[in-house]
Parts: sequence; C-alpha cells; structure tokens
Amino acid sequence: MQPSTALAPPPGGEQAAQRPMILRADSLRVRPELDAVAEGHVEFRRAGTMIRADRFNYDSADDLASARGDVVVTREGMRYAGPELQLQVQRFEGFFLEPRFEFSRLGAGGQADRIDFLDSSRLRAERAIYTSCPREGGGDPDWLLRTDRIRLDFGTNEGVAEGAVLQFLGVPILGLPVLSFPLSDDRKSGWLPPTVVPFDSRNGFTLALPYYWNIAPNRDATLTPTVLSRRGLALDSEFRYLEGPHSGRVRLNWLPQDRVTGGSRSAWDVDNAGRLPGDVSYAAHWRQVSDDAFWKDFPRWMPGSTVPRLLTQDLGGEHTLDTRFGPLSSYARVQRWQVLQTGSGSDLIVSPYQRSPQLGLRLLPVLPAGLRAALETEVNHFTRPDDSASATLPTGWRWHALGQLSRPFAPPGGWITPKLMLNAAAYQVDQLATPTSGARSARLIPTASLDAGLVFERNTTFFEREQHQTLEPRLLYVNTPFHNQSSLPNFDAADRDFNAVSIYAENAFSGVDRVSDAHQITAGFTTRLVDASSGAETLRLAVAQRIRLSDQQVVLSGPPLDQRLSDLLIDGATSVFKPWSLDAALQYNPDSHRIVRAIVGARYSPAPFHTLSARYRMASGLSEQVELGWQWPIYRGSARPVGASAGCGGTLYAVGRTNYSLKDSRITDATAGIEYDTGCWIGRVVAERLSTGRAEASTRLLLQLELVGLSRLGANPLQVLKDNIPGYRLLREAGNTLFPTSEP
Repeated sequence: MQPSTALAPPPGGEQAAQRPMILRADSLRVRPELDAVAEGHVEFRRAGTMIRADRFNYDSADDLASARGDVVVTREGMRYAGPELQLQVQRFEGFFLEPRFEFSRLGAGGQADRIDFLDSSRLRAERAIYTSCPREGGGDPDWLLRTDRIRLDFGTNEGVAEGAVLQFLGVPILGLPVLSFPLSDDRKSGWLPPTVVPFDSRNGFTLALPYYWNIAPNRDATLTPTVLSRRGLALDSEFRYLEGPHSGRVRLNWLPQDRVTGGSRSAWDVDNAGRLPGDVSYAAHWRQVSDDAFWKDFPRWMPGSTVPRLLTQDLGGEHTLDTRFGPLSSYARVQRWQVLQTGSGSDLIVSPYQRSPQLGLRLLPVLPAGLRAALETEVNHFTRPDDSASATLPTGWRWHALGQLSRPFAPPGGWITPKLMLNAAAYQVDQLATPTSGARSARLIPTASLDAGLVFERNTTFFEREQHQTLEPRLLYVNTPFHNQSSLPNFDAADRDFNAVSIYAENAFSGVDRVSDAHQITAGFTTRLVDASSGAETLRLAVAQRIRLSDQQVVLSGPPLDQRLSDLLIDGATSVFKPWSLDAALQYNPDSHRIVRAIVGARYSPAPFHTLSARYRMASGLSEQVELGWQWPIYRGSARPVGASAGCGGTLYAVGRTNYSLKDSRITDATAGIEYDTGCWIGRVVAERLSTGRAEASTRLLLQLELVGLSRLGANPLQVLKDNIPGYRLLREAGNTLFPTSEP
C-alpha cells in the first residue's frame, strides 16, 4: 500500500463496520478477536483512518486504539502528529495530546495542547495556534492565530474560536472574543473581515464591516455598515436570489446624512431575469442615484455602467412561437435614462433617446432551396430625459420594417452570397416648435449586395515552427439608391466605428433612421498563421478598403463623401516573437497621406508575473494617449524559507498602469502599487487616481494583508489591478480559506 494523506472516506453504516483492519510493525503480537500489540514502525489502517506510531495497542472489543511515541494520524486530508493518542477508531472518538495538525486542502496547520475528537465530524482543540507559515526552527511564524479554544464541526461546516487573537510579525492586529467561520467554500452567515481605506481624497478614512447572511441555499445578502470620516455613516447592501426560473441581484448604497452636502445620498442597482408563464422571458435593469454629483463623490459605488454619467432603466420581455413559417419572436421594452449633469457647455451630455415603449416582431422564415430570410418590424416612441442637454431635438413615433433575403453558396475553398434588403420607416413627430413639428413622413429604401471570398491554405515553417497559413481575399459589392433623408428625424442612427467588421457592412450607419446610398466595392484580405501543434493563432493581418463608384450623398454631418478610395484599414496581431505580443489597428487616409486613427500595443511577458505593456491611441484632432502597464518583480530576498519572524525571503512586485494624454499634457487615470509575497502572506499597497472631470480627480490608497489559508484583511485592490493592468495575474489563485472574505 502507498501512504496517503488524503484517504477517501469509507462507506458508512454496516459496510464501514465490516471493513478489514490492516496492521504491520517490526514486532507484532495478536490475540484474534481480543487485542493486538505492535512496536517499531507501526502502521494501522481501518475505516479511512491511518495511524503510525512507535508503540501501538488495539482492543478489539472496544475498538480502542492507543498509540505512543511518534504518532501520526491521517484522515480525509487532515494530518495530526504528537506523542500520545487514544482513539475509538470507527466512531473516531478520543483525544490527542500536544498534536501538530495540517489541513492539506488549505496548505496550513498549527498545534494545540490537546485535541478531543468528539466523533467523525467534530473536534475540540485547547489553546490552539494556526498558521500557513513554516513552523520549523526557532521563533514564531510571520503570522499566527491564537485561540483559547476552537470547535470544528465538519458536518455543519462551522467552526467557533474563543479568545481569538491574530498576530502579525509579533504584533497582535485583531482580537475577537468569539469568532464563527465556515470550514470550506460553502456559505455561512457571519461577520467578514473588515475593509479599511486609509485615505480617500473625497471621503477620507473609510472603515467597512461586512456581514454575510446565508438566508437559504438560493438566497443570500451582504450588509456592510461603513464609516466615512468626512461624510458619516453609510450602508452598502446586496441581496441575491435564485428562485426557479428567476434570478437577480439588488444593491443599495445609502448615506442617510452626508455631512458635506447636508442631505441623504443613495444608489440603486437592480438586475433581474427569468421566465414567466407562457414561456415569456424577461429582463429588468434599474440603475439610479440620488443626485448628479454622486458619480464624482462615490465612483466605486456607482451602479454598473460603462458611462458613469448615463444610467439605464430598462425593462423588456420576449416570447418565441414556432409557426408554420418559422420561429416568430414578439418583444416589448421600455428604456429610460438618468443623466448626471455636473458641468456646463461641452461637459453637458446629450443623452440617447428613451424608448417608451418599443414593440416588435421578428420572423426567421423557413424557405426551400437554401434561401435564407429575416423579417423585423417595430414601433417605437422616442422621448428625451428631462435633464438631457438639448431641448431642440425632436421626439415622436417611428414604425419601421427590415427585411432581407439571401442565398449563400459555399463551393470548396470559398463562398458567395447574393442578398436583397429592404429598409422601410414611417414617422410621426410630436408637436414641438421645430421645423418638422407634427410632420408625417415615410421612406422605402432597397439594397442589393454580393459578398464573395476565397480561402487558400498551406503548411509552412516560420521561425523554425510548423505553421498552417491561410490567405482569405474578400470582395463585397453594395448598391443602394440615393434617397434624401435630411427632413426625417434621427433617433438612433450613428456613424459606424471604422474596423474590420464595419468595413464589410452594407450600411455606413448603425440604427434604422439613416441608410447610406452606395455604389461601391469593398476589397480586402486576411492572412493567418496557426501553430500546427497547439492550434493557437500566432499571426493575423487584415487589409481592407472601400472603392466608391459614386459619391455618398447621405451623411450625418458635413459635405457628401466624394473620395473614390476610402481610408485604408490595417489590422493585425502576432505572438510569433515570443515572449513579445504585438497588435495594431490603423486607419490611413490616402488623400492626405496621414494616419487618421491608430491603436498600437506591445506586451512583453517572459514568465508568469512578469508583464510589461505599452499602448498608443490616437484619433486625429480628438485625442492622443499613451498607456503603460506593468507587473514585475523588483526584489527577491534570500533563498532561505520565510515565515520565521519576518524573514526577508519574499519577492517584491511593482504593479500599475498609467494613462497619459499627450493632447492635454496630463495624466488622466493611474494605478500604482507594490505586492510583497512571502509564500504564506502577501502585502499590497495600491494608490488609485480616477479622473472625474477635466481638472478633477479622486485619489484613494488601498492596503491589504492576505494571510494565505486564512483571509484577506483591508481594502481589496485585486479587482482594480485585474481591470487596469493588461496581463495581470493573481499571486495566489482564489481558493479555500479558513475564514471567508468579503471580496473576490
């Protein structure tokens, strides 16, 4: 038999009682059905328990094992070692004197004066010490948890420590008379470690004490009383639920009395989705804050939004029905916006239109002979938020219908797809003091296109590596007649971003309200290198350009486009030059011989936790920025084991990202800090600067101490680092901890 510290638990009941006993030693005396005495390198196994000792006695009548000398007990991934053990094996009841213990699942352990095994799932330890730092040699480990008494119940997944004191580098940093905690990743109600932000330029010192409430297997809540030294007492609460076909999350941040503004401040964030009777799916998203300045004062409390000054309030439902013509979907939606206006002039926001309501049908007909079709029709009522920056924009109703019919052909090594499309719309503008007030108008615009391409493939060798190379030329011909749309309202049309997808679109605009006239050909090619052994793409290069056969008369602003050759798009990425990875996207104007837009990036990652990155972004006349990011070891201590009284054998990492505006000659956003990893604990110090205006920014300092195998204490900067630093990796992957944490 091979020794194991993670023996599988045996079957219970009578089957466990019938499991054989295995005993071996240098000297062995056995009286069958009575007792056994063993000495010298004793090894005993029964019912998932293994005991090693110098001397061992076993009483068969009472199933009682007594062991002395160098005693080691392993059971279900736990290991105990000490001088003396007495144990009823199958019931796992008894005591262990002066044991050292290890939890292999956590990579941590400790020692106690005495452990009493109450049964197979419960134990009690007296005057116990717990740590994940090495415990050999003199002196105390870097961190340890001392308790007067600790009770563990693996059946209920609960541990209770009495007289608990957390000691770090010889200094007590946290003391609690009673501490309750879960023993695995399973959820359990209780207080979580506090979150401390020592400095925030807008809110001062912050202390948060989260309480986790495990309401039911499908419901939980986190309540976090928070003290902001400059503003007062706040509450951050989150409720999550999964009720059959319904799931969702509700979060409320509430500051009853802000000492700075003199009023109440709050933020709501509601997300819910599910299915209703009749097979109707629905989704609801509601984000709202109490005042316009909330996003500046509390940027980390802002409800989830890519634009913090524009919060959506959205409710929609959809029902799909199988018909003889194909699947038919009907849907309804109401969408509103909360606009946070805090400046003047160019700082004001012109919000998107609200839809109140949006009603639609979508049909995917089933057609013979390989034909494909799609039909969609909608009715929308477009309104503006009361606090939108422009009161002159029209509002009103729009009905539209979109249809397309295509027949794809896919011969070997290529494809060709002819397509016909129809875009119809009718408008009723509300009675306002505008030139189109009360006007009714309609339009019907057809489009014909032909999309064709080829795929050539070959095997090759590049940089002494076997590669699979492709060459994929593509042509798209589009013909859309001119229709004057200048008198029609524009509720949702916008210029498409110029990229590798949009350049092959039939319409130059997103949305419905504008259809670009076109008589043009888009030509381009893509080539790829794919590693023959791993299948990973090691190089991609794409080039594309539009050739206008006539001027484009329909534009959103400015004169008609009379360029025969559009801007040239070049897009590529490669990881051939390892450990470098490079990517670039360029928009080049052939008339001015200048680059109009550019995104160029490079990343150097020679090893795990070694990442340097740089990115340059430019939009001619609008912005020009440089971004730098890094995670890199800057100091390595001695090779000797750490963990004994603040050893210096750890690794110090510099981490950060900075975004510098060349146009404004200033740093816009920045994150910088250090991480120190000793193996059994990690210290993090991170400063974050967040722009809240052209000349405004908020700054905060985050401190965190991660005790491996125990918990994370302080303010969690990990999400900030992962969101901001390209290629950032956690020094420790998320895993089991003895005590839960309030943040990932």
